[in-house]
Amino acid sequence: MELKITGEVWYWRGPSPFYFVTVPKKDGEKIKAIASQVTYGWGVIPVTAKSGKSERTTALFPKDGTYVVPIKRVVRDQEKINEGDIVKISLDI
Repeated sequence: MELKITGEVWYWRGPSPFYFVTVPKKDGEKIKAIASQVTYGWGVIPVTAKSGKSERTTALFPKDGTYVVPIKRVVRDQEKINEGDIVKISLDI
């Protein structure tokens, strides 16, 4: 399954601080429909994510009834992405 999402980059200050983009609810529902077939445990979904010219293997994490996409520092630096920016991401699940 391939999805193209757009969302705002936000910062989570938890024990492992990180930046994320939330998958829109309608797309989260599509992911939930196939989650049992693709998860490798704890509801985590492996994906290939593309933002601009950056492509990486990562995982979606369940949160608030949908999923979040982590945005690693190397990607934020390469693509000049900052907290609060609106970004487009292609997800290949």
